[in-house]
Amino acid sequence: MDKIIKFTIDGVECTAEKGQYIVKAARDNGIYIPTLCNYPEVIPKGGCRICTVRVNGRLMTACTTPVANGMIIENDIDKINELRKSIIELLFVEGNHFCPSCEKSGNCELQALAYRYKMMAPRFPYQFPSREVHASLPKIIKEQNRCILCKRCIRAIKDEKGRSVFAYRRRGTKAEVIVDNKLGRELSDELARKAMEVCPVGSIIYKGKGFNIPIGKRKYDGKPIGSEIENVNMSK
Repeated sequence: MDKIIKFTIDGVECTAEKGQYIVKAARDNGIYIPTLCNYPEVIPKGGCRICTVRVNGRLMTACTTPVANGMIIENDIDKINELRKSIIELLFVEGNHFCPSCEKSGNCELQALAYRYKMMAPRFPYQFPSREVHASLPKIIKEQNRCILCKRCIRAIKDEKGRSVFAYRRRGTKAEVIVDNKLGRELSDELARKAMEVCPVGSIIYKGKGFNIPIGKRKYDGKPIGSEIENVNMSK
């Protein structure tokens, strides 16, 4: 029993196993904390900052911070939600995201978060960067205009020898995620599909598949992102 700890999120008393990260502990208690760079199968990175919460008065990333006994967490408050909305807006203006023409529309986590946080028009100027679309590989297309540099693909997509198929290139405003040419050409259909699923936006597309699910029936068309977590306690 000493491995079970108690903490609160927005005044709600929660329990979790000692050492669990806040994002996972909150999810297990039916509380949604948004994230874009976090992925269940890989070590957390804390890069996108969407999951920022206030822990005992300090801003911290929920995907990299373990829960502790007696911890007081603020998640769904105006200051945090405004911070998240600002990050979402910055991601939209920094890239070229034209949702109606994107194969991931309706299944895109960035798009879904924009709806959740009621983003109408970004407050920041659009950058309109000029980025390439890499379509020479047999299984996937890498659309750099939509990439948000979350590193999910780098951490999650590895070949049978444990080598990362994706990697970072350059730094600063010129940084981009690229595909190893040799490993990319050896991608199996299964791994290529997984790469598309791991990507939270439409930057990695499996060739031969487009809008195979009609508008209105896609993942976030009917229910907002996070609702499947928030409704857990309500259904009990």
